[in-house]
Amino acid sequence: MSIANALISLACLSLVVSCGTGGGSGAASGEMGDITDDGAVGGISEVPNPSPEMARASGTPLEQLQHGHSTYMLHCGQCHTYMIPKDFFEDELEDAMPKMIRHAGLQPADESAVLSYVLGVKKLEG
Repeated sequence: MSIANALISLACLSLVVSCGTGGGSGAASGEMGDITDDGAVGGISEVPNPSPEMARASGTPLEQLQHGHSTYMLHCGQCHTYMIPKDFFEDELEDAMPKMIRHAGLQPADESAVLSYVLGVKKLEG
């Protein structure tokens, strides 16, 4: 196992421990720790990779979108059901994002990158 893979595994384990692996305060499907990708519509298979087209459409540097995408993929599905970026409402996301980033123990730069990525997806996919 490479050092990078070991660090990613450690980060993921840390989030699972800090967020829980089920139970929690949720009352329905989509509780804390519920990550789904069963091949049905939705799930991580529908989270688009950043592209030059996304960067142009959003006016955001590709590197910022890539940082946001990798943060999103590594962290956001650890505490709740994986959500598809195009399905977010921008105003709700801007309100909830700081709380989620703090809960996950991430930095403000990660928040900015994830928000840029999600808004980039929305610009590209409508």
